[in-house]
Amino acid sequence: MAELDPLFGIHAQALSVQRQRMEVLASNLANADTPHYQARDIDFAKVLASTQENTGSTLALAATSAQHVQGSSSTSLTSPLSFRVPLQPSVDGNTVDEQVEQAAFADAALHYQASLSFLNGEVKGLITAITGQ
Repeated sequence: MAELDPLFGIHAQALSVQRQRMEVLASNLANADTPHYQARDIDFAKVLASTQENTGSTLALAATSAQHVQGSSSTSLTSPLSFRVPLQPSVDGNTVDEQVEQAAFADAALHYQASLSFLNGEVKGLITAITGQ
């Protein structure tokens, strides 16, 4: 995982994972009538737990030339997709339940908006501190 920003914390990475989750959920909704389509989701709690376990671990960059800048690269957030267990299986093998997907999408959008609001407040606080107003 990328080192936590002392100012923004995990919110920058959370935005990325929530965006990925909303894309997966939108794909599920778009394929609600596709035979044999398997609904997928990203478990945000698992991604967050793995992120907290990996905090501070870095990978060294491989330099293939003496002109390369030395530094370190951070591991990225992993967003493993898991298949959703259907509440009521359909005859055509599709596991998308539109109501479940819409509720999950609304939840992800709410979490995304909360992280954006937090980041916006932090940026406004920085601007206030810099300008002194």
